[in-house]
Amino acid sequence: MAERTIASRGQESAPANREGTRSQEQYIVPPVDIYETSDGLVVKADLPGVDKNGLDVRVENSLLTIRGKAAHVAPGDSVYREYELVNFFRQFELNERVDQSKISADLKHGVLTLNLPKAEEAKPRQIEVKVS
Repeated sequence: MAERTIASRGQESAPANREGTRSQEQYIVPPVDIYETSDGLVVKADLPGVDKNGLDVRVENSLLTIRGKAAHVAPGDSVYREYELVNFFRQFELNERVDQSKISADLKHGVLTLNLPKAEEAKPRQIEVKVS
């Protein structure tokens, strides 16, 4: 599984002499841990502030895309805020060893866990030896 780099998505800069009228959406790359098990790959991505409604995980043309929109969870309108939440975006290119139809996802406490099972052809198998 290789990461596909997206060049500065959503961070286009306006010319210095023009004032921006709308805020540009900004994306950051979420940190991930990827490890291999006997069944496949597991991807854990940190997405603080993202809930199920703000999360979009999809596979299209062997490209796994993780997109998350963070939201403040405090009730009411904020009076003062020292930080702004940013959105998350990351893509990975999948190879034929991943069974794309069986990918599953779980979001718990801001951590997204993706299970990418191995395709049957890629799983190791025991070969029976016959004695004659």
